[in-house]
Amino acid sequence: MTTLKPAAELPPLALYVHFPWCVRKCPYCDFNSHALHGALPEQAYVNALLADLDSQAALAAARPVRSIFLGGGTPSLFSPEALARLLAGVGRQLVVAPDAEVTLEANPGTIERGRFADYRGAGINRVSLGAQSFEPGQLQALGRIHDGADTYRAVGELEAAGIANFNLDLMYALPRQTVAQALADVAAAVALAPAHISHYQLTLEPGTVFGGRPPAGMPDPDLAADMQLRCQDALAQAGYSQYEVSAYARAGLRCRHNLNYWQFGDYLGVGAGAHGKWSQRRAAGLLVERSTREREPRRYLAALGRAGGAATAEAALAPPWRAVPAAELPFEYMMNALRLVEGFEEREFEQRTGLGCDVLEAPLARALGRGLIGHEAGRWRATTLGFNFLNDLLGEFLNEARDCPAI
Repeated sequence: MTTLKPAAELPPLALYVHFPWCVRKCPYCDFNSHALHGALPEQAYVNALLADLDSQAALAAARPVRSIFLGGGTPSLFSPEALARLLAGVGRQLVVAPDAEVTLEANPGTIERGRFADYRGAGINRVSLGAQSFEPGQLQALGRIHDGADTYRAVGELEAAGIANFNLDLMYALPRQTVAQALADVAAAVALAPAHISHYQLTLEPGTVFGGRPPAGMPDPDLAADMQLRCQDALAQAGYSQYEVSAYARAGLRCRHNLNYWQFGDYLGVGAGAHGKWSQRRAAGLLVERSTREREPRRYLAALGRAGGAATAEAALAPPWRAVPAAELPFEYMMNALRLVEGFEEREFEQRTGLGCDVLEAPLARALGRGLIGHEAGRWRATTLGFNFLNDLLGEFLNEARDCPAI
């Protein structure tokens, strides 16, 4: 029988804002992004975002927002003036912590010269640049609209704007890529001195162009694993500590927003296709809910327009919230927490799920027996084997959810 714990302190709160348009859809991308045809509906979309937020703001009450992430898609298609209006509206509707991390995702090919200074003036204090590679042939194979020179130029603009806290996205295991080329990309990224590097393997996702027509020359699993290990070593030697499966940071500069996801924190999601997670105290314990917004941008805009904008009654605009069954919570928690190098403590699991740790006994014992997880200094962590076969490790908790009756 699953034990419920008394509701504890609610987790930290973040805000995610989704911008669904790109200049061109990349063939590997399975995010909710759409090629822009015609003029960008900048004003209408910001109006819709503010109406969306208005419909959810009452949930937050006085809970401070610790981080804001403007993701996509390509948010840097939107002008600094539009983002300033958006962030001003966020400040009116939510309690934003004075030291909140405010991140803008940006494509190096969509930044006008000098624009980062204006983004900083709008309230952006962290930028994530989608570099992916510095090698021209690889960028072309990935369908990117920028080249390596654009990334160097964008970093120069960041420095001129005084935004030192920035991330570079890098991919490896690219078509026909060698270990030397993967290491060269890491060296080029490190030379730009970002605060953070996201280094992740190209995967062929269902529903993408690459998923339907895999590119020629994809590295085999052994070569991809060699690239990963060699690049990890290079990043560590350069002072970038791995704290998550794909995330590396200099000391004190981890991404607070993404950490909130991985530590099973709460977040409001606004924008086309945005997801949200919410925790509420109940007499019997903690209720964890999730929400999803309409994915298709035109339908999202139409729905917000039909509802009449920010002045509409909350019920007409609010996204539907679905309670996460207690039987599914261990898997949902582990799907995030086990990505972290530091893993989790049992009390953290109890605080974020409202469940007792007795529900973990069987799957943890199985994973321990398979060498996929270890326990040291009060924390459960994926072993090296567990990191390399994370899906197998998570499968232990998924199987447990399937076998466990709903509560």
